[in-house]
Amino acid sequence: MKSPAEVTIRHSVDSRHGYAMLLMVIGSIAISFGGLVQRNITVADAWQINVYRALGMLIAIALIIAIQNRGKVIHTVLSVGRFGILAGALLSVAGICFIQALTHTTVANALFVLGAIPFFTALLAWLFLGERLRQSTLVTMLFAGCGLVLMVFNGISIGSGFGNAMALLTAAGFASYAVVVRYKRRVEMLPVLLISSLLIILISLVVTGDDLALPLNDILLSLFWGGCLSGFVNWTFIIASRHLAAAEVTLIMLLEFALGPVWVWLFVDEVPSSWTLIGGAIVITAVAVRAILELINKSRPEQTPSQPV
Repeated sequence: MKSPAEVTIRHSVDSRHGYAMLLMVIGSIAISFGGLVQRNITVADAWQINVYRALGMLIAIALIIAIQNRGKVIHTVLSVGRFGILAGALLSVAGICFIQALTHTTVANALFVLGAIPFFTALLAWLFLGERLRQSTLVTMLFAGCGLVLMVFNGISIGSGFGNAMALLTAAGFASYAVVVRYKRRVEMLPVLLISSLLIILISLVVTGDDLALPLNDILLSLFWGGCLSGFVNWTFIIASRHLAAAEVTLIMLLEFALGPVWVWLFVDEVPSSWTLIGGAIVITAVAVRAILELINKSRPEQTPSQPV
């Protein structure tokens, strides 16, 4: 017989499943403007961007934690334990590699490769957490995968091999981070973002040699990117991971990869191919339909780790 506390927890997760999916949709749309922000940075290199971007996230997340925990930021950070440190390290690798990918290849090309994140996540979650996907999620991934194939068609060869490799490392790092956060979903993992930001700043400072003199425009854009866009989407990711399977969370992130090339096309004239637009439309439609159906039918029993989720 289940305890009253267990029943209460499961009811809470059930009722918030659809809203968690909507929150991820909003966050993914917001972060899809990251490529556009990067293309408007005129002087800063990848490591300098990393410093100010991570600083922006550090400030934003520290304020949120301070408000939520009455100023006990350090105590809250220490409470995440070794899995929190691991998650922070994985996210820092993904963050550093992501900026390297964007600065060494086209936005569309980098985002093509990052589209593998949900599939990496599904594999890792199955291997380490025993999470099996619901039929509706599998169908959505099938359609989204078809859209990504079309986006990649005649496009992956554009750009440098180094940029593509960095995007692949980003995908692997973020998928691993997503599985750790899902595994520790009962623990407050927001401080992981502080750990990640600190690691990125320290590593980037070592590489840049403290050369942080940049135009004000570049500094403000990098701070905005980290504090507002990345800070917001990572906060939504932490919240959503409590109620969605790891693969579900990263599946919705495909919206970022589908919309990112569109923004740089509209505002910077970095023209994507017709296949990119068609594939992106398929990805957006698949994820949107999935999210709408979940909002309509938001109540469902939570499965045990060995059952489909």
